[in-house]
Amino acid sequence: MGISYHGGHYQGWQSQLSRQTVQDQLEDALSQFAGHKVSTLCAGRTDAGVHGLMQVIHFDTPVDRPVASWVRGPNALLPKDIAVQWAKVMPPEFHCRASAVSRSYAYVLLADPVRPSVDQGRVGWVYRPLQFEPMQLAAQWLLGEHDFSSFRASACQALSPVKNLLRIDISRRGAYWRFEFEANAFLHHMIRNLMGCLLAIGDGRHPPEWIKEVMAARDRDAAAPTFSPDGLYFLGPRYDAHWGLPERASLIDGLP
Repeated sequence: MGISYHGGHYQGWQSQLSRQTVQDQLEDALSQFAGHKVSTLCAGRTDAGVHGLMQVIHFDTPVDRPVASWVRGPNALLPKDIAVQWAKVMPPEFHCRASAVSRSYAYVLLADPVRPSVDQGRVGWVYRPLQFEPMQLAAQWLLGEHDFSSFRASACQALSPVKNLLRIDISRRGAYWRFEFEANAFLHHMIRNLMGCLLAIGDGRHPPEWIKEVMAARDRDAAAPTFSPDGLYFLGPRYDAHWGLPERASLIDGLP
């Protein structure tokens, strides 16, 4: 299944005792619809306040129903800020996490003297003006396979801090900026920590070359503070074409 959600009211994706997570809400709806307890696995866990446009999950069930029913049925039971986008029966060798080639996120930012109002919780915010060229230069030094320990949360459970950052695209429309990141995998808080550093460069607090010093330090204390989760969106995983899964979430068209 492909799942979309607004993360503002939830304590992240992963199930917790509070039951105030996206996974808990989804599994409750799926279990009610299927008539048995459903346990899900996801392509990439998201933190509290982070949104998902195409989180991909998988689960096993003996229930045989039309695929369209697996969209409409759970959606009738889910909160309004979580929705099943699509569903597909997959062969047993598919694994939503292990089969993913890469994962992508977008960070949407409002750079304006006035704080967000209508889009509160859906965009990050800085009041200082930003310069494109310094951030673009710094982003190029981040690409490739590196030890990203300086951008890793202390609670990160990843076995290795080495990740392959495949793409960073930075674009602007008026006061809104969009940063897109694609990697084979991400560390806990990695994008929010990268954003903190890119913005410190974009507003002139540091030169572009500073990002190389931060990365070489392999020390979280060398980087900027973790930036807000409000504007962070999980765009989804990418799979080999032979799986026949959607390559892109239509909801991305609604982002600035």
